[in-house]
Amino acid sequence: MSLKFLFTASVVILGATLTISLANVTAQCKIKWLFGIPCEDVYGTLVNQIKAWQIQQSCLDAGEICSYELVSSTPDLITAIHTSPKTKNVNDLQFLLEQSTVCKVTGEGMSEASKDPAENSTNFCSLQNLIDGSDLIEAEGYKRFTNKWICADFENANCTLS
Repeated sequence: MSLKFLFTASVVILGATLTISLANVTAQCKIKWLFGIPCEDVYGTLVNQIKAWQIQQSCLDAGEICSYELVSSTPDLITAIHTSPKTKNVNDLQFLLEQSTVCKVTGEGMSEASKDPAENSTNFCSLQNLIDGSDLIEAEGYKRFTNKWICADFENANCTLS
């Protein structure tokens, strides 16, 4: 075996170990979206949707479409929090916007307390419900990318807006 092969194999194993270790620290989910509209429009739409779904007097009839809180926003980065009215679990949300020939948005949801991989479906829904509720899924060029490695259990997510 060559030294190069052993080094490469060691790096891969170390990287996988670190990924598994970090995954066990907290439940988290990452989604990438592409939009054929300017990031400026995506930014405004997302910020407006978060504000529209802020904590209301009563979330009992609103399902998961309330209890969002805008933490900060710049044209390149939006941070928010979603507190599930049902479970009271808190998800930290982040949207990173990058303009190129299309608008690339990377969304990350991380549960503040849960290490349960099933919580990733909640992280997924906290992110995706904002895209769905704002009708960005209807935007020109809309595409979503995620998988079980960066968002475990997203395939089983039952995201309902109400």
